[in-house]
Amino acid sequence: MSEIGRLLGAGKEAEVYEHGTLALKLYRPGRPKAPAFREAANLAVAERLSLPAPRVHVVGDYHGRWGLLMDRAPGLSLADEMMPEPPLSAIKEMAALHQRLHREPGTGLPSLKSRLSANIERAEPLTPDLRDRLLLTLAALPDGDNVCHGDFHPWNILGSGNNIMIVDWLDACSGNPAADVCRTYLLMRRALPAMAEAYVVTYAKTAELTPDEVFAWLPVIAAARLAEDVPEENEDLLHLASLAPVNL
Repeated sequence: MSEIGRLLGAGKEAEVYEHGTLALKLYRPGRPKAPAFREAANLAVAERLSLPAPRVHVVGDYHGRWGLLMDRAPGLSLADEMMPEPPLSAIKEMAALHQRLHREPGTGLPSLKSRLSANIERAEPLTPDLRDRLLLTLAALPDGDNVCHGDFHPWNILGSGNNIMIVDWLDACSGNPAADVCRTYLLMRRALPAMAEAYVVTYAKTAELTPDEVFAWLPVIAAARLAEDVPEENEDLLHLASLAPVNL
């Protein structure tokens, strides 16, 4: 068994290390086993659909932390091509890759609307009245049954060409592609503000939807993000959540 090697990347939920020729994603100490198995199940769906995602080899306990041993993503992230100013070619590449996911059926993945609803229910900063309004807004939005990644942004797209790989599939769901594009917009809004709206417009130009259909999801996507406890975003997220229609 190979020893755990150098750190490749880190996020709020997990760290990724070299492990021989593979990559080992370890969830933070104290995290339960459920997220590791959920991400492995989501990656199994992606593998069955031949989507550009890492293949899982083992799910297990590594020195007291739950993790996944999987294919190692090649190359740098797409975000490296976008600093300091994202070229249009990179935005178009990202939109085309996103659409590739959205063309596939989300059979076997959890419901996106159900996950949004659960997160809105547990988002503490929301008042009861605003929460009720958001849940009504969510119920009125169109359903869907396509693959939605749930965390699609340039730092989760590694490599290029035939070697491109999308990582971090923990939040993958079956739902409406417009909601997934809106989630991407929200995630890029702070880090790459110049790109966020351009991405929505670029995606919409070659898909069967309009920017307005994407932004209709923004209040509920923002409200659900509040449950992820990112304090520096709370003020902005509350403002966006409050834009939910008053009369439906």
